[in-house]
Amino acid sequence: MESSIVVKNSTIITIESWFIPFDVLIVACTSLAIILSILFLCIIILDKTCHTVPMMMTANTCLSAIVAGCSLLSISMFTLENDVKQIPYEDSFCILRGYFSYASCALFDYSFLLQSIYRYITVVYPFRLFWQSAKFQALLICSTWIFSFVFPAAYMFTNSVIYNVDNQICQLPLRFAFPIIYAACCIYIIPVSLIMLIYLKLVRYVKEMSKRVTPINVLARAEKELRMVQRTVILVTILLALGIPYTIILIMSFFTNPPKYRFRIAFIFIDVSLAFVMIALFKFTDPLRTSLMRRVNGRTNTVVATMT
Repeated sequence: MESSIVVKNSTIITIESWFIPFDVLIVACTSLAIILSILFLCIIILDKTCHTVPMMMTANTCLSAIVAGCSLLSISMFTLENDVKQIPYEDSFCILRGYFSYASCALFDYSFLLQSIYRYITVVYPFRLFWQSAKFQALLICSTWIFSFVFPAAYMFTNSVIYNVDNQICQLPLRFAFPIIYAACCIYIIPVSLIMLIYLKLVRYVKEMSKRVTPINVLARAEKELRMVQRTVILVTILLALGIPYTIILIMSFFTNPPKYRFRIAFIFIDVSLAFVMIALFKFTDPLRTSLMRRVNGRTNTVVATMT
C-alpha cells in the first residue's frame, strides 16, 4: 500500500505502508541503546571497583553511545514526524543532525579502537607505565573526540549534506565523490582496519610468547588481554554485519543509481546494531556485569529481609 501526495504542485511524495512501523522500530531500538548506555555509565561512575583504566575506556564507549544514540534518535524522530504528517519538511536543524550523525558514529567506532590500543600496550609494552596510565589514555580519548567532531565540519561550510525528500533525512549524497569516500574512511575503514591489525599482531605476539620461556603469569595476562581484544573484534563485527546493507548501497552508488529508500533501509540496520552492541558490551564486560548483578541481588535480599 502506498499513497502519493503532491506538495506545491511540484514535489510528489510517496508514502509507503512500511514507513511508520519501521520508524517506530528505529526509535525503540535507539531509545533502548541510550537507556542501556546511561545505565552502564552510571554503574561505572558509582561503583568504585569500576574505577580502573580499562573501565574508563568502557565508560568512553558508553558516553559515545549516548551521543550517537541521541543523534540517531533525533534523526528518526524527525523522519517519523514527517511521515506521520505526510509532508516534506527541512527544518533549520536538519543539516546539523546530519553533521552529528557522522561525528557521533566516528566517535563510537574510535572508542573501540582505543580499547584495542590499550590492550595491545599492556601486553607488548608492559613496562611503559605512562602509556597505560589514566592520563595518557584520557589524552587519547580527547584526541578522538576532537577528531570526530572536526573532520565532518567541512560538510557544514560546503553544503555537502543535503535534504533527501524520499528518505526524510539530511545526509551526504551516495555517489562516487570525495566527501562520501572521506567520510567512509574516517568513520569505518580507518578504525576497523586498525582494530583488526592490532588483533592480528596481538595474536602473533602471544603465539611467540608461548614458544619462548615465559613466566606463566605473564603469558596468562597476555592471553587474557587477547581475549578482551577478541571481544572488541566481535563487537565491531556486529557493527559491520548490520552495516552491510549500507556498505552494499554505498558501493552500488559508485556504479549506478542506489535504491530510492536507501537511507531508510540503511538506518534500520544501523540503529538496531547500536542496541545489539550495547547488549553485547554488557555481556563481555565482566566488572560491569558483576556490579549490576551485585546491585540487583543486594536489592532483592533487602526486600526479602524486610518482608520477613
